Amino acid sequence: MSKLRYSASISLDGFAAGPDQSREHPLGVGGRALHTWTREAGPGSRVLEEDNRGVGALIMGRNMFGGGPGPWGAEPWAGWWGPNPPFHLPVFVLTHHPRPVFECEGGTTFTFVTDGLDAALAQAVDAAGGQYVDICGGATVAKQYLAAGLLDEILLHLVPVFLGAGVRLFDDETLDKVTLEQIFVVEAPGVTHLKYRVLR
Repeated sequence: MSKLRYSASISLDGFAAGPDQSREHPLGVGGRALHTWTREAGPGSRVLEEDNRGVGALIMGRNMFGGGPGPWGAEPWAGWWGPNPPFHLPVFVLTHHPRPVFECEGGTTFTFVTDGLDAALAQAVDAAGGQYVDICGGATVAKQYLAAGLLDEILLHLVPVFLGAGVRLFDDETLDKVTLEQIFVVEAPGVTHLKYRVLR
């Protein structure tokens, strides 16, 4: 069966996005600082390249896909990425509001799942064909899968900045039941990569 993985850049004070996320600030105010390391060559880029191999499908939350809360409306939001999103994979979007499958250039297909975590994971595993299923953004979605005992691996990119507010990654009181085993630590300019296995 496909492994379910989550990868995220986080600040030293534990935020995966800054405050006041909007169309103008999709990563929240100050959130771009969490991703400046991705432009640097070296150990960090090699960790990222390795993490991107073998991925067959993605899961994301409504907030990551964007467009604001509530029903989709007559002219639904088409995503942050334009006509050719960078994923080139099946993407399953968790939402409370139904919407037809949205096909894009380059092989990206957005399927909107309204019946919960298990349904989204089952569809993603089927689409992945034995490859990894990655949670793409969405700290809230990742926390839900982790708390439900469905997440297999976590890769954190710890960035030496403080955001002070925003979307905190690990603030769920049920996570005290989760046990992690460290797989590796890689130091790189402007970031430290920490990978963990979630023990059942």
